[in-house]
Amino acid sequence: MPVLLFLIDTSASMNQRTHLGTTYLDIAKGAVETFMKLRGRDPASRGDRYMLVNFEDVPFGIKAGWKESHATFMTELRNLQATGLTSIGQSLRTAFDLLNLNRLVTGIDNYGQGRNPFFLEPAIIIAITDGNKLTSGGGVQDELHLPLTTPLPGSELTKEPFRWDQRLFALVLRIAGNASVEPEPLGGVPPDDSPITPMCEVTGGRSYSVFSQRMLNQCLESLVQKIQSGVVINFEKTGPDPPPLEGKRHLFSGLQPWHCCHKLIYVRPNPKTGVPIGHWPVPEAFWPDQNSPTLPPRSAHPHVRFSCLDAEPMVIDKVPFDKYELEPSPLTQYILERKSPHTCWQVFVCNSAKYSDLGQPFGYLKASTALNCVNLFVMPYNYPVLLPLLDDLIKVHKFKPTIKWRQSFENYLKTMPPYYIGSLRKAMRIMGAPNLLAENMEYGLSYSVVSYLKKLSQQTKIEYDRLIALIGKKQPPEAGIKVRWRGGGSSLAQRRNFIQQLQSLTGEGPTLPLELNPKEFQGFHLALLNKGLKPQSFRNPYDIPRSHLLDQLSRMRRNLLNTVFVIHQLHSVPIAQMGNYQDFLKAAPQPLRDADPEQPKRLHTFGNPFKLDKKGMMIDEADEFVTGPQNKGKRPGDSSNMQGGGPKRRRCMSPLLRLGRAYTPPVTPPNHYSSDSGSDSELDHPSGPANHQENHVAADPQDLRHSGDGEDEDGEDEENGQPRGVDELPLSSDEEGLNMVLVDDQPPRYLSPSALKKHIHNETTKVNNELRVLITKEIRKPGRRE
Repeated sequence: MPVLLFLIDTSASMNQRTHLGTTYLDIAKGAVETFMKLRGRDPASRGDRYMLVNFEDVPFGIKAGWKESHATFMTELRNLQATGLTSIGQSLRTAFDLLNLNRLVTGIDNYGQGRNPFFLEPAIIIAITDGNKLTSGGGVQDELHLPLTTPLPGSELTKEPFRWDQRLFALVLRIAGNASVEPEPLGGVPPDDSPITPMCEVTGGRSYSVFSQRMLNQCLESLVQKIQSGVVINFEKTGPDPPPLEGKRHLFSGLQPWHCCHKLIYVRPNPKTGVPIGHWPVPEAFWPDQNSPTLPPRSAHPHVRFSCLDAEPMVIDKVPFDKYELEPSPLTQYILERKSPHTCWQVFVCNSAKYSDLGQPFGYLKASTALNCVNLFVMPYNYPVLLPLLDDLIKVHKFKPTIKWRQSFENYLKTMPPYYIGSLRKAMRIMGAPNLLAENMEYGLSYSVVSYLKKLSQQTKIEYDRLIALIGKKQPPEAGIKVRWRGGGSSLAQRRNFIQQLQSLTGEGPTLPLELNPKEFQGFHLALLNKGLKPQSFRNPYDIPRSHLLDQLSRMRRNLLNTVFVIHQLHSVPIAQMGNYQDFLKAAPQPLRDADPEQPKRLHTFGNPFKLDKKGMMIDEADEFVTGPQNKGKRPGDSSNMQGGGPKRRRCMSPLLRLGRAYTPPVTPPNHYSSDSGSDSELDHPSGPANHQENHVAADPQDLRHSGDGEDEDGEDEENGQPRGVDELPLSSDEEGLNMVLVDDQPPRYLSPSALKKHIHNETTKVNNELRVLITKEIRKPGRRE
């Protein structure tokens, strides 16, 4: 289960824009998402764990750790903002501590008992930065420095902050702000010369100098291929160089690239279990001391020496061994060029033996039979002595050792580090040999060291729980003095004596009293040099120290005298201006445009800003035959209601009114057309004819047209789905040549409630009868189905 930790630079310099129109931070976010898509194509990515760290302080810089989900990771990635400093040293230390938080509890490092390559937790840190100067609270730094102190228990057991299964890769963004005219160079991506590059090389990774989006995609594809399960080892040559091959001579003398390599060895998982399986460790660089209460610190990467003297590879049946493939390097290229797959070079760890500086061999380097790779074989410690003894035990003695064999075996055990006892006992159990090792043999660690490691494990568990609980919490705002504006005043740059004020500040002129306008800095915070300074909110006068009494008194007097006028000004508003909402809207900032301009606009009315404009709303005209303002609250005799010719009539869009449904006219009696002057509804009204004549001209001509044949006209209107209005219906269907006269049907006086109710009932009954006649005639027309 590889761990992929993204370290994103969130310094303010990441806000610079490229010629693509996006900022460096946007490019970094997009690079992370692209990397995850490329990685998702591999079926082995199901067990990946993603973490996110930025350049904030601990623990706020940890955005996604061990327990955060993939959704939390993506949310925190999108919410990143570039507002800090380029404190990459502290952020790298935070990333390494986060990865190492649980290693002491799980026992992966196996301190003091050898390094097991099959006990690993591969992790890759991908740092995305702009490569600018390293800044911190102490100033600008030229080199990358990682803090030496860390709250993580057990970190003193390793000299470096990283481990041998953790590698650092850096994507340094160098995309210019202007598009380059020159074509991009083809080939590989060169390393960057930023301070993070040496750190990448130390961990076994590298840096990429990215100049375009194409190069960035190329780097991401390369990083996906770098996700391999393995550990980094330092290989160094010891002794003389090998003799040249036949027909070849040494062309170079001195230090060669293959003499010292810092590369990865691949630890393949078992196809059946999916977990790497091994038997033998890489020895420690010290001989365990039974009297030492602690362990000496070890380097993150073991230093393995190889001898160029040709030796014969040794493998015995039933004796287990471990085989690891080396990453391509100058060393593997040199070994493969020799084309000698039947010889090997032995490997050593200095100071691993008790009486030898170089130590005894624990394995060998050998080219594969097909000459396509170089493998590291890890064998039992001092295998040239042990393997012949085991071969004799199997083939000669048939697992019944003699006294001479036992003496030789005991002499070997004296030269073997004590922590190999457990591995040797398991190997002999696999061989089927009898237990030749005493059960009470020491494993190499004293009781005090074991107790020390258990104590560190408990402290690490406590630190793990504490840090996990803090992840996800927001950083509190930095303490400071908020700038407030308590009055008006012109800007300093708008003053007439601006030049004189400027000269007084630079020392070129006489000093003038300087009055700044705090409104220019509204919303700013003044930083405090003394972080321990806290606001003084004394409730009891006796709590004030005697030495601060005069200063506190002057501050109280100044606050009291300066705020009385402000409080009076804010709370002394005339009643006539309290509801002046329009001035408030004018002083408010310009609102943003509507996201959907087709939606009806909301009226910003005082007291109800969510009131909709009903003029643009659709209505159901089948239910309301006559629509328009109903003039609620107006008296019938009010002449102001009659301006504009009464309510505007709308045509009914319904194809046919349902039979038996009564039509209810408006409460205010509408003006309509009558037939002859002999009608009882014809009244003399001085302003009626003039007003109605104006409405007659402004109305739709189709509404006022007249034909001699009322039946044909009615049929034509109803066939169009627009039945006549109440005022256009004739009194009898047989009457022809009606002369329509515009009259006012409004009563000349106020009616009583009972009389008005009776009048409305009569009108409703008359209209319903006429509608029933027209609808019946329409239904009985020829050609219509009954």
